[in-house]
Amino acid sequence: MSLAYRVGKERMPALGDATMAIRKGEFIAVVGPSGCGKSTLMKLVTGLLPPSGGEVIVHGQKVKGPIKGVGMAFQNSTLMPWRTTLDNILLPLEVVSPHKQRFRAHRAEYVAKAEALLASVGLGGFGDKYPWQLSGGMQQRSNLCRALIHEPEILMLDEPFGALDAFTREELWGVMQKLWLERKFTAVLVTHDLREAVYLADTVYVMSRRPGRIVLTKTIDLPRPRTLESTFEPAFVDIVHELRERIH
Repeated sequence: MSLAYRVGKERMPALGDATMAIRKGEFIAVVGPSGCGKSTLMKLVTGLLPPSGGEVIVHGQKVKGPIKGVGMAFQNSTLMPWRTTLDNILLPLEVVSPHKQRFRAHRAEYVAKAEALLASVGLGGFGDKYPWQLSGGMQQRSNLCRALIHEPEILMLDEPFGALDAFTREELWGVMQKLWLERKFTAVLVTHDLREAVYLADTVYVMSRRPGRIVLTKTIDLPRPRTLESTFEPAFVDIVHELRERIH
């Protein structure tokens, strides 16, 4: 698939010919230099943008518009400051079918589900707190909970840990891996952090500069669950170096 924007009478290529095959339940990461089209690729996969060339197939169907069953988490916190953490997490259930039709009648059930999700990321007891009462790392944990509360089949992660300090970011790698191992959703991660990509992904796609093309598809054949200690092992470090050499 490819994408070009029209600027006046000219067409500006944003994404070159990119071919990817993502298995159900696979965790993939996309890395590359700034402006190479990583986030554009995410929009194409979810149907938020139509490709200029090629096609996107999800669950055997050609994508012709925004697809259902997708959760998204971004670099900056998108929690609403006037809602508690619990109410922020419940928000998708108020607007996404089929949950919105049964939300009021089954609110207690959904609240219990949200509280269990918070507990699974180490935020048990924080549901009544407002975003401004949470640290950056806690806000991102909450964002992940909100993205997963409606049990999406696909989770899109657009540099979700990029704004955090190194220690918090590495801690959240473990949280993300735990959620994925437990729930086995399909995950697409966009990141500039090569260690993060290798830690989390089954497959890493390396993109070239604009117009972005896939220049390397790397299978990460490392045992799970991965730990921070494993990031210092030679096999892990060698993969990081291999990826870095392909980014120009």
